[in-house]
Amino acid sequence: MFGKKPSKPQTQIDSLIGANTIIGGDLTFSGGLRIDGQVNGNVIASPDKPSTLVLSEHGRVNGEVRVTHLVINGSISGLVSASDYLELQSKAKVEGDVHYKTMEIQLGAVVDGRLFHDSPEADEKVLAFKTSSNADSVENSLRKAE
Repeated sequence: MFGKKPSKPQTQIDSLIGANTIIGGDLTFSGGLRIDGQVNGNVIASPDKPSTLVLSEHGRVNGEVRVTHLVINGSISGLVSASDYLELQSKAKVEGDVHYKTMEIQLGAVVDGRLFHDSPEADEKVLAFKTSSNADSVENSLRKAE
């Protein structure tokens, strides 16, 4: 509620990987990126700037994807991490674990892996467990009150 405001998605596409393009190796970017081709390697956005990755219906990534905003309509085989927003469109297919803060999923999208909701509030919560001696003393107090 009072945490860091989510960054705005990058509406401008700065880079495009065309439909007949295959890239072998890791890819680092900032701003907006659209993939219509294939990347055999990790796709990582600069962590200090808002970023948007759009993976089209024909796009494919074989590797880890780590961005701020992610729209998938193609396929990813690897770990997916969207620190602000993830949209899985109807032809999306993800094989691997997915970390997200906010997610929208359309009918037909497939995730073959685990979903992890990354919530800043969860990191701030502290749990205190009562020991058995505390539980016994509380139980004894309740009996005396009766």
